[in-house]
Amino acid sequence: MLKIEHLTKVYGDVKAVDDLSLTVAPGEIYGFIGHNGAGKTTTLKSIAGILKFEKGDIFIDGVSVLSDPISCKKKIAYIPDNPDLYDFMTGMQFLEFIADIFEIPSDIRNERIKKYADIFELTGDLSGVISSYSHGMKQKLAIISAFIHEPKLIVMDEPFVGLDPKAAHSLKEIMHDVCAAGGAIFFSTHVLDVAEKLCQKVAVIKNGRLIKAGTMEEVTGDESLESAFLELEE
Repeated sequence: MLKIEHLTKVYGDVKAVDDLSLTVAPGEIYGFIGHNGAGKTTTLKSIAGILKFEKGDIFIDGVSVLSDPISCKKKIAYIPDNPDLYDFMTGMQFLEFIADIFEIPSDIRNERIKKYADIFELTGDLSGVISSYSHGMKQKLAIISAFIHEPKLIVMDEPFVGLDPKAAHSLKEIMHDVCAAGGAIFFSTHVLDVAEKLCQKVAVIKNGRLIKAGTMEEVTGDESLESAFLELEE
């Protein structure tokens, strides 16, 4: 579903991402971990088509983000760590706007908006302007907007930050549902115990370079993910 080949992104003299290659298969929840500044967000933004990169290529469901970025963007959803929404819109206007972009028919969009707004307990707030939302409410709205076009690949940067425990639990269940239907999830997180319980595979990045990747067992051995991560970071 996602194939990163020798991705290199440079800022001045600094390689934020250095020759990164990894693959996320359909049905996988794949965790991406590393310290602050390791290159996680740069990688995710490159996948989403937000950042250009100097070397390598990224494929979404077999399609290159370089040769056909529009087709790739139709197949994915990207949730940043700090959702940048249109504060002047109401929650419903924003969701309708996203549904228009992805050309979702009215009956289908209404059904999906209701489904996810109910799950995240945001239905009663959709008539309010986004500027009045808390950070957690904005995070929920961004998550709902990501799921309504049923993307094949969902890319998320610290998706659990700002979510209350019930919303975090709901998000985990939806992530499992997406993968059970043949989709894939690639997300960064600092919450290692969540990653350990949720992910089939995990990749560790340090100073822009991939230092270990594989199944949870391959990366952690007999240790916890936290212990394995701290050893890898030394």
